[in-house]
Amino acid sequence: MTASRGTSPLPQSLWGRARPATFFAALLAGCVGQRAPEQPSAEQVRAQLLRLLPAAATDREGWAQDIQTAFTAQKLDPSRSNLCAVLAVTEQESTFQADPQVPGLGRIAREEIDRRAASVHVPQLLVKAALQAPSPNGQTYEQRLSAARSEKQLSAIFDDLIGAVPLGRTLLGDLNPVRTGGPMQVSIAFAERHVQAYPYRYSGTIRQEVFSRRGGLYFGIAHLLGYPASYERPLYRFADFNAGWYASRNAAFQHALSRVSGVALALDGDLIAPGAIFPGATERAVRKVGAQLDLRNPTIRSQLEQGDRLDFEKTRLYQRVYGLADKAAGHPLPRALLPGIELKSPKISRKLTTAWFAQRVDERYQRCMKR
Repeated sequence: MTASRGTSPLPQSLWGRARPATFFAALLAGCVGQRAPEQPSAEQVRAQLLRLLPAAATDREGWAQDIQTAFTAQKLDPSRSNLCAVLAVTEQESTFQADPQVPGLGRIAREEIDRRAASVHVPQLLVKAALQAPSPNGQTYEQRLSAARSEKQLSAIFDDLIGAVPLGRTLLGDLNPVRTGGPMQVSIAFAERHVQAYPYRYSGTIRQEVFSRRGGLYFGIAHLLGYPASYERPLYRFADFNAGWYASRNAAFQHALSRVSGVALALDGDLIAPGAIFPGATERAVRKVGAQLDLRNPTIRSQLEQGDRLDFEKTRLYQRVYGLADKAAGHPLPRALLPGIELKSPKISRKLTTAWFAQRVDERYQRCMKR
């Protein structure tokens, strides 16, 4: 994940990606994902949701049912805080629309096809000819793209285009570029990795389930609450929802490391880029002070690779960096910071950041907690 990682105006990327996650686990006491020793009944949870849902939401019973089912299936604590966190993200991402519409989506998709065609040196004449071919529903791909109003519609078009038109495979390979969807704009790749406990029978694909209300909520709730974190405020979990699990904790670690090493670092929460062979900026900064930390390069790399887990906080690297940084500052430095990431996507026409997203969600969360 880089500073150009995608987001949507909703926001998460149409062509973006989410940080890989390695596990579901019990959520720690004191954080948004805390488990309760005694769970309320399903009826009590749905009644609580009906009180907390915004007045403007339609089919309130349906939303309450799908959220409650997701909490029960994932064994999450349906506390007011957790329920409000889910409602705040959903309201920010889709204003409680199961398949939210995106203004100008057809134009955005066509521009993306043209961009990809240019990158592989495919002439525009061939692109136009391919899009004029009839699709399985009888309309041309061009007509369907022009009429597309939601990511669900767009995803279906790309699936047909990739499978039926030879040039479609040239432009897109086996990769449908619609990467997020549903009422919480959750990553489809994330959903495909976390389908084991999915509680519903379905006849299509997980991609198609993400575009349903029940599926989008189930996987969105898993992405928001399905990992343990030691955050004192849900604000940082909202930032992680946008930037990836533990991005806020890792951004704070980068801040502390920058103070110790004297190296200016982008506080993006990326300790090691996925699949990176050569050291990145954060790893180089750690190596610079490796002698002070009494850590050799292989150990530095192996411990940085734990940055997508809670246990990173138990590593010698994490603890020794903070030991030096706290001593230099004369007080404990923050253990969580909003990542400094500018959100980029074909769907975004103005400057947005992860901090903006997290703060907007947090405002909705605070209003929900007062309801």
